[in-house]
Amino acid sequence: DRTVLYEGHVKGLTKRHPDVPPALHGTYAGLAHPAMIEHFHALGITTIELLPIHAFQSEPRLLQLGLANYWGYNTVNFFTPHPRYATDAARRAGSTAVLAEVKGMVKLLHEAGLEVVLDVVYNHTAEEGIGGPRSSLRGLDNRNYYRQTDDGVYVDVTGCGNSLNTSTDAAARLVLDSLRYWADEVQIDGFRFDLATTLGRDAAHTYTPEHPLLRAIADDPLLQDAKLIAEPWDVGLGGWQTGNFGAGWHEWNDRYRDRVRNFWLSDVDYARRASTAPVGIGGFATRLAGSSNTFSEDR
Repeated sequence: DRTVLYEGHVKGLTKRHPDVPPALHGTYAGLAHPAMIEHFHALGITTIELLPIHAFQSEPRLLQLGLANYWGYNTVNFFTPHPRYATDAARRAGSTAVLAEVKGMVKLLHEAGLEVVLDVVYNHTAEEGIGGPRSSLRGLDNRNYYRQTDDGVYVDVTGCGNSLNTSTDAAARLVLDSLRYWADEVQIDGFRFDLATTLGRDAAHTYTPEHPLLRAIADDPLLQDAKLIAEPWDVGLGGWQTGNFGAGWHEWNDRYRDRVRNFWLSDVDYARRASTAPVGIGGFATRLAGSSNTFSEDR
């Protein structure tokens, strides 16, 4: 099987498309419009990876500046689609209609032979650090859901103020239940996990590829055919874990990204100073051939 992923934003893909009706610009329904499907087929892709569509909110500091969060990496609910990407009619009709529009989008894309993968942000929530908004998990069980020191200081390995503590049963179950819901109820074909290293940190905040949650996701019957793609790093100690996720997982390869980009940009100075070997033409070839110095043979 050959998978060609195309990363896109629900709003950005259709907001100014001349062949999508204005009423559908920037919406779930617009993404599945025949003009968009024709565009996707022309690109030769097999799979659309959507930037976050879980319900999210803008950070207070952005609102104070008169700005808004566009990308969606600030989740408030792991089970609810973001309502602002729905058509006006669906939003007026309520949450059931919004969900129906999402399901309709997925169904039409499937009928066109296209898979749908979601970018999911389970590593942190919109509640930020201590003193941030208190809208969901902090009010339910602050100690159980967020990584903290013994004296209640947040352990922030995401750079976003808080980190979900997947070493607890409650947080791990929340993530798994959400994935199962989207795979079963909405028929999503796979997931790209933002800052996935955070999900694999144990009670001591150390990453392990055999973390119970990572194994539970890979072994779950409902998710056995889903594409599981890790962004294999976070900003905590030992955060870079490219090549270190276990069986059943795929990974974004930052070494490929950096080497190919720098090769074509002819960044000779970078190549001379780079601490990560191999560099130059040999490094470029290594990345094109599968990065055997990063990933084991069985992957």
